[in-house]
Amino acid sequence: MDFEKLATVTRRLALEAGDAIMRIYGTDDFDVRAKSDDSPVTAADEAADALISAGLRAAFPDVALVTEEQAASHTQTVSTFLIVDPLDGTKEFVKRRGDFTVNIAYVKDGVPLRGVVYAPAKARLFYTDATGASVEEKGAFPRAEPGPVRPVTVSRPDNAALVVVASKSHRDAATDDYIARYAVDDMTGAGSSLKFCLVATGEADLYPRLGRTMEWDTAAGDAVLRGAGGRVVRFDDHSPLTYGKPGFENPFFIAHAPGVDLKPGQ
Repeated sequence: MDFEKLATVTRRLALEAGDAIMRIYGTDDFDVRAKSDDSPVTAADEAADALISAGLRAAFPDVALVTEEQAASHTQTVSTFLIVDPLDGTKEFVKRRGDFTVNIAYVKDGVPLRGVVYAPAKARLFYTDATGASVEEKGAFPRAEPGPVRPVTVSRPDNAALVVVASKSHRDAATDDYIARYAVDDMTGAGSSLKFCLVATGEADLYPRLGRTMEWDTAAGDAVLRGAGGRVVRFDDHSPLTYGKPGFENPFFIAHAPGVDLKPGQ
């Protein structure tokens, strides 16, 4: 893989998809339909998916593509692939809360090596550069070339005063019970893959997810967090979360800065 090209193309496509999403977000009304799994989908999801898919297929025709909005792509058995969630946090989009993202990642041999996460309503753009290091871009996000960037790195957590981030739309009792085992100094909620990015930047130390997710929900944020020195592990045995699983469904997981005690109270 040409990682310079990958970083350039995926950044640009994420920004262009964000433009398409925000045009629809800015309208007075838009249709919300239910997919076969009862999750919501809008014209924004579909417009962003069409744009990103066409761009990736043109730039990387020999790399398998998995995308949330194309069910036929979910039947593949692959270990190296591009994976897309064109609008992660559709519920946040529908509720006009702004915590939605565009996600594009490259997975090789089950590991998310590169990723871009763009939150257009919050004007935050995170990605892995050609070397695999994670950055946050600031400014006006010019489409032709990157603007100023700053390296991002995870916190040095204090297990006596952790900052925890959890889902806004998918919070449940099991998650709350797990979080209660920690000494939490501050608790924040965020939607979509922004939670990974908050851990990546050191704005949070820990993000546990005890609920159903798919690989397209997590791959880009996982790549950004790994590129910032963080980790994403399975909840059950703390082994690294891998990709290319049958059906692309994830187990429960924990995203964290190294140094967080994953067995509090034991």
